[in-house]
Amino acid sequence: MQQLWHQFLAPLFDGLRYSTLAGYEWAHPRVLLLLPAVPLLFLLREALAQRWRGKLAVAFVRGQVRGHWSALLRFIPDLVLALSLAFGILALARPQRTDERIEQSGLGIDIVLAVDVSASMELGDLLPNRLEAAKRVARDFVRGRRGDRIGLVAFAGEAYSVLPLTTDYELLDDELSNLRLGMVPADGTAIGTALGVATNRLRDSPGRSHVCILLSDGENTAGNLAPLTAAQLAHAFGLKLYTIGLGRDGTVPYGKDELGRPRFVETQLDETTMRQLAAAAEGQFFRATDARALQRIFQRIDRLEKSEVRQTRYRNTHDYYRYYLYWALAMWLLWLGLKNTFLTNALED
Repeated sequence: MQQLWHQFLAPLFDGLRYSTLAGYEWAHPRVLLLLPAVPLLFLLREALAQRWRGKLAVAFVRGQVRGHWSALLRFIPDLVLALSLAFGILALARPQRTDERIEQSGLGIDIVLAVDVSASMELGDLLPNRLEAAKRVARDFVRGRRGDRIGLVAFAGEAYSVLPLTTDYELLDDELSNLRLGMVPADGTAIGTALGVATNRLRDSPGRSHVCILLSDGENTAGNLAPLTAAQLAHAFGLKLYTIGLGRDGTVPYGKDELGRPRFVETQLDETTMRQLAAAAEGQFFRATDARALQRIFQRIDRLEKSEVRQTRYRNTHDYYRYYLYWALAMWLLWLGLKNTFLTNALED
């Protein structure tokens, strides 16, 4: 009995709830416009009956006859017939529910961001400083990727992997936010070592293509691996290298002195080496002299390195018209049964 309730009777009664009806998709929603016509049919029948029905004036008692609630029982057959018609209309409209499943296919791109965190990244020609400007734009770049695995390398006099390749963009966003000056104890700029760490992360990855984006503001002053050798090694493992030179050459602001006055220093980017590195790994070199230029550079790289992730949608549609058809048939049979009882006026029918 319990199995019969769960498999058949429970769905029948659940279909009568307003929330269930509101949750359906209707294959033929225009059929529902016929629902208001059901009570109109009975009103029309009553109006025609009043006009054409024969009348016989007979008085059985003196005065008015008092009404009794049992007189309302004669409307039960009409109510049952109206419900039968209404359920039939619901069945014709074909209530449905659709389950949609989306599958992604295709390999994305594996990207490693190598970010310079040396002391020179504190210079203020990019507001508020070079490092903060690079972090902000890199985070916007990460948020725009879909289906790509992205890793993070921080370097100064040494380089280390902050985060392996991942699609957890929230975690990557947090790690980018946590980059700070002085997080690498050894000062300097070990560009070759940073490229070596990035290559080590990317060389065995299964991505459709492998990309390293290097952000630095100086020349190579530390590390045991020459930058050009590291770029050639990266190319041998199938990596493409984009180098971004940060900041302007010449005199730039660098904090304040003991009296609170702006302090200025001379800075110079080794643009020649940065171009050679990009060319050796079939990439491109970009120069970012302000925050807007840096943003445009990342937007251009975003267009150049698009992943090919395809989406396949599967739709599974379930029909529920049978439940309302069962109700319509049950109400119809009940109406036929009521016509043979005292509830029906044989003189009117």
